Amino acid sequence: MRKALLAVALLMLALPCRPQVPASEKRIHVLFVGNSFTYVNDLPRIVSAMSRADGGGGPRVDCRMVAFPGFSLEDHWKRGDARRAIEEQPWDFVILQQGPSASEDGLEVLVEYASRFAPLIRKAGARVAFYMPWPSGDRKQDFPGVSASYRQAARVTQGLVLPAGEAWEKALRRDAKLELYGPDNLHPTNEGSYLAALVVYAGLTGRSVANMPATLPLGAEGKIEIPEKDAPILREAAAEVR
Repeated sequence: MRKALLAVALLMLALPCRPQVPASEKRIHVLFVGNSFTYVNDLPRIVSAMSRADGGGGPRVDCRMVAFPGFSLEDHWKRGDARRAIEEQPWDFVILQQGPSASEDGLEVLVEYASRFAPLIRKAGARVAFYMPWPSGDRKQDFPGVSASYRQAARVTQGLVLPAGEAWEKALRRDAKLELYGPDNLHPTNEGSYLAALVVYAGLTGRSVANMPATLPLGAEGKIEIPEKDAPILREAAAEVR
């Protein structure tokens, strides 16, 4: 018995030591596939900045983006850039986004092509996620339809929903004067992108965004700065949809 115990002890000593990686050194690799809802104000950069600003020791989020104006998931599938990017390296999440997709046609395209992308994403070792946008300012009645479409796509693909559009609706209910929409009444202001990034960051990491700074350095790109009076409303709306 003593010899057997000694053998086990020697074997354990021979095993390589694998120290725990501190949370601050962990990284999440994320690929965004979308259109101008993603690239206006560079949403992926803001999400990365939030991971650096999180004082609670959350993981760093490294982002890459494949996005073209007006693209649906069907357009991405046919062009091929997104498929190649998915296959180029291991990812933790691949985030899919097209337009609001509140119509039946929009829902059909979203579900069909998300279902085509999903096996490639899982093969890359990643989880499918959906960045839910918002309707134009003159079609706010479409908020429920946008939500239903993206949640349906997530159910079909067993994906993660990042419900930025739902957070927009909740924030505007709290304060209708919030300037989330830009001059075209569709694309986000800095405040709108900040709110979307809060939802994405919290969804990917499971971290609280209750103390996220209102001003975030973006490196050589300068910074994003949200009015202090508005930041608590945006953080509360983001937390409510988690």
